[in-house]
Amino acid sequence: QVQLVESGGGLVQAGGSLRLSCAASGSGFSINSMGWFRQAPGKQRELVATITSGASTNYADSVKGRFTISRDNTKNTLYLQMNSLKPEDTAVYYCNLISMRRYTYWGQGTQVTVSS
Repeated sequence: QVQLVESGGGLVQAGGSLRLSCAASGSGFSINSMGWFRQAPGKQRELVATITSGASTNYADSVKGRFTISRDNTKNTLYLQMNSLKPEDTAVYYCNLISMRRYTYWGQGTQVTVSS
């Protein structure tokens, strides 16, 4: 069983920055990939960024050049550095982990609100 706990969300003005963290805990799992997804009110959950065990990254077009995903493998922690935030980035951000056995895990989410 894997537990994911996000932190770092909050309220920020447009143009500001936030860094999200996701700590993974549990036993008996190996990570295939981790990522961040988000869901705005009335919209479907969408991919923000992912990073594989080999450190390959992938970003949604809407965040390229503004957001950076990274991992600290020694701490099993995932990060999302968000710069130049826009009101349309407002959403609940979810951490995602896919294990080597292809099980998918989700965190509880952290709210990010960007005011104009």
